Amino acid sequence: MAFDIINYLRAKRELVDRALDTLLPDGGESQARLLESMRYSVLAGGKRLRPILALAAGEAVGADPEKVMPAACAIEMIHTYSLIHDDLPSMDDDALRRGIPTNHRVFGESTAILAGDALLSDAFGMLVAEGLRRGVSARMICEIVSDIAEAAGSRGMTEGQAMDLALTLAGTKDVTLPQVERMHALKTGAMIRVSVTAGARIGGADENQLEKLASYADAVGLAYQIIDDILDIEGEGDLGKERGNDERHGKSTYPGLAGIEESKRKASELTRKAVGILEGFDHRAEALRQIALYLGCRNH
Repeated sequence: MAFDIINYLRAKRELVDRALDTLLPDGGESQARLLESMRYSVLAGGKRLRPILALAAGEAVGADPEKVMPAACAIEMIHTYSLIHDDLPSMDDDALRRGIPTNHRVFGESTAILAGDALLSDAFGMLVAEGLRRGVSARMICEIVSDIAEAAGSRGMTEGQAMDLALTLAGTKDVTLPQVERMHALKTGAMIRVSVTAGARIGGADENQLEKLASYADAVGLAYQIIDDILDIEGEGDLGKERGNDERHGKSTYPGLAGIEESKRKASELTRKAVGILEGFDHRAEALRQIALYLGCRNH
């Protein structure tokens, strides 16, 4: 029977949504507005790509999904914090995210900043407490916390956002494709990579498997971002955000520098590379293969 990627993604998204609803902090009346703001953005939907990749990577090496879920949800909370902050007037000043008004448009800038701060901090606390409760070893949790902190911080996603701002100020005529690829590898790719490696670590992946899965994630992450940039230009349907934002903000993008056709070729090449990297894995990695192919087809 053919692998049904659409149903797989839907089922995993529903699992993640339920877990996030359960694991998000629930405080008293004094915290009501802050928690409402946090839950507003986290539970607004979205593709849940990062937690699904964590679960799929765990499956590829035989992990118990219940043990992977805290790390998967922590990564999604951190991803959501980054979106709340990226949307602020001092950053991208976006009006829509996941098809609804951005957090600061609803709750104000101050509360949006605090909601992002809280999601980042609470993600690590939840990961430790829930991971231990579900039987993940303290040593493994320390390794994953270290990996996620690096992926989210000054050597990962946050540095990528800083690069994005710097390249925007520089203007597209002074920006090169390697610079854009580096920015994407940090801003988008670092958290996609750690999603895959976290799930694989919990499943007991050996160093060779971890290296291959990290390379898979790097290829998927860059392809995903290139296609996102293409869709911002010529995508159809509801993207959940305003189309044409990159051009309005003067962003340096892959299609902006290389053109649409070359960008599509590059995304297809990266998708094939990602699938090829998984050759040594058995049928349990089929979800990872199909996710790469599904994401790679978004621009067709």
